Amino acid sequence: MLRALIIAAAFVVAAGCGSSGAKFNSTDITGANYGGELHLTDHTGKPRTLADFRGKVVALFFGYTFCPDVCPTTLAEMKSVLARLGDDAKRVQVLFVTVDPERDTPALLARYVTAFDPGFLGLYGDADATAQAARSFRVFYEKVPGSSPKTYSINHTAGTYLIDPQGRLRLFVRYGQDVDATAADIRLLLQGK
Repeated sequence: MLRALIIAAAFVVAAGCGSSGAKFNSTDITGANYGGELHLTDHTGKPRTLADFRGKVVALFFGYTFCPDVCPTTLAEMKSVLARLGDDAKRVQVLFVTVDPERDTPALLARYVTAFDPGFLGLYGDADATAQAARSFRVFYEKVPGSSPKTYSINHTAGTYLIDPQGRLRLFVRYGQDVDATAADIRLLLQGK
């Protein structure tokens, strides 16, 4: 976990992106030269790209359903963020991309993400598509062997990307950031900041 956090911080610092002029609580990565696109399938079986969500702020998180801490915490926090947004929550899409295509079946993803909020979408692909999506967003993940072949864990980047309604990668939300701060950032993005 520590390695994943360090790598995530290095990517954010290395982005060296310009600022939009707005005062965000999250790390402003406006102008980043990565994070352009995804080509995955949602938990209902529908092929998805980021273009499907134009007009909305997208909260994009990479994780896995067997994650004991970071993933459920992040999804619960995103549920709280949406509650704070009121009617504006209709203009936000939370996407959970699995980095564990070996175990995270569409049915399991559907049960997992919708347990937090019925509007959340789980995205998956085969091992190659997963690796490509992670590379596109500079997300680190690695399998850590467990006591049996099925009980492995996965170290992964622990942060959420926010993509504005025009489809531009804008912010990196650090794991554990205050939900009010994240809600304020999303409001600014919805206002075109």
